[in-house]
Amino acid sequence: MSRQPQEPDIVAEALPSEPGEVGIYIGAVIRRSRRQQHLTIQDVSELADVSRGMLSRIENAQATPSLDALARISKALGLTLTNLFKDFDAPQGGATYVPKGSGMDVARRGTKRGHTYELLSYDHGPKKRIEPFLITLDDESETFPSFQHKGTEFMYMLKGKIEYRHGRQTYVLKPGDAITFDGNIPHGPERLIALPIQFLSIMYYGEEEI
Repeated sequence: MSRQPQEPDIVAEALPSEPGEVGIYIGAVIRRSRRQQHLTIQDVSELADVSRGMLSRIENAQATPSLDALARISKALGLTLTNLFKDFDAPQGGATYVPKGSGMDVARRGTKRGHTYELLSYDHGPKKRIEPFLITLDDESETFPSFQHKGTEFMYMLKGKIEYRHGRQTYVLKPGDAITFDGNIPHGPERLIALPIQFLSIMYYGEEEI
C-alpha cells in the first residue's frame, strides 16, 4: 500500500503578501522543470511525497518549502539543489525594447525632404557608443545630403535600390547588401534607383567622445 503524501512533512512557512525573491525563483524553476518533463502536479506530488496543495502553493510562491522538502522535489524532477539555484544570482536583463514603429523620429544634419530617420535604441549612459537607425527614403530630391561623423557606420539594405557614395567611390546597394565604412569620410546617397528605399544604419563610436 503506497504512502499518501502528508502536508506536515513539508514544514513550510506562509509568505507575506509580497513574495520574497527566493520563493518566486524556486516556484518558477519547479513549475518550468515540471512542465518541460510533461509532469502533472500529482505526478511530482507522489514522487516527492509532498501534498498536491502544498506543491501548488510552492509553485505560485505562496509557501516556502523546507530544505528537506525542496531536496525531495528536486530529486523528483531530476535536479540537484545546485542545478536548482544555478541561475538565481544571474544578472537581471536590461535590454532596451523598442516595438515596431515606436522608434524616435530624429532630424539629422543635412537631411532632406523624404528622408526619415527612426532611432531604434537610446543610450542613457554618459557616452553615446552606438546609434542604430531605420532610414527610409521615399521621395526623390534634386540634391542629396552628404554626411560626416565620427566612428564606423554599418549599412544593411532592406528595400529598394540605391547608389551610395563613400569618398570617391560609389556602390549600388540592393536588399541583402551590406557595407561598412569610416564615418569621417564624406558619404551619402548619390542616386535613388528604386523607391521606396529602406536600410538599417548602425553607427558605432566605441570609446570616442561624442
